[in-house]
Amino acid sequence: MSKLENSIGRIVKILEKEEREQDELLKLSREIVRGCSVAIKCIHSKELKECERQMDIVERRVKKMGGVEGFENIRLQAYQEYVEARVLLSVIERRETPTDDELKVPFKAYLLGLLDCVGELRREMLEELKREDRKKAEYYFSKMDELYEALLPVRFSNSLIPNFRRKQDVARMQIEQARSEMLRH
Repeated sequence: MSKLENSIGRIVKILEKEEREQDELLKLSREIVRGCSVAIKCIHSKELKECERQMDIVERRVKKMGGVEGFENIRLQAYQEYVEARVLLSVIERRETPTDDELKVPFKAYLLGLLDCVGELRREMLEELKREDRKKAEYYFSKMDELYEALLPVRFSNSLIPNFRRKQDVARMQIEQARSEMLRH
């Protein structure tokens, strides 16, 4: 076997190993995203025990994913969904918002997940307005505004935090709409 063939053979083995790791990570990521989606639906339907059960499963998967090196682009979405679900649950349970360090997630995923949570809080606010519970609606609105305001100092290009500015704009529009809805009720 020539040096070239040896070299290509070695590279193929490395790539085969990376492909297996990537496939496993993609599966894990999908399971995390799906679990967070179920947990968020449970929150909205006031099934908090089932939400906690789902989040326990998700947390085990997040820890497992944390042990895999590389593939940040695959892990970002899963971490982002995890942050969104955890922060929403903390607001519903009237606990302090967990930090990126407490959740053990990369800070970019954390920032994006916080912005996604604004929309989920708006949904909770609207539900409380339908129930004519203005006090709870005000609480959710204040939490939306708190998350958005906390993120205002983050002003970096898309190349550093992909989609952040777009999500920040969406969150601002959601807050403006929510403010109008609060004034109407």
